[in-house]
Amino acid sequence: MSNRERAHQLLDKVPENKIIYILGILEGATIPEIEEVEPDKWDLKMIEEAKKENDGTTISFDELLKKEGLTYADLQD
Repeated sequence: MSNRERAHQLLDKVPENKIIYILGILEGATIPEIEEVEPDKWDLKMIEEAKKENDGTTISFDELLKKEGLTYADLQD
């Protein structure tokens, strides 16, 4: 018996209220894989620019707000 046949047999035994969980798994498994491609000249240029702009340091959210002259209240709707 193939794996597909076994899956069909098991699926027939799954209660209707649990089918939704199986659907999520099946839908995820049917998404085509993204093909890996080599970066072209534009990609390489963008990578180099990003490396120049990013020195690897980080700041906290609070520090960012202070730097931009904002407060948490400014972020509220």
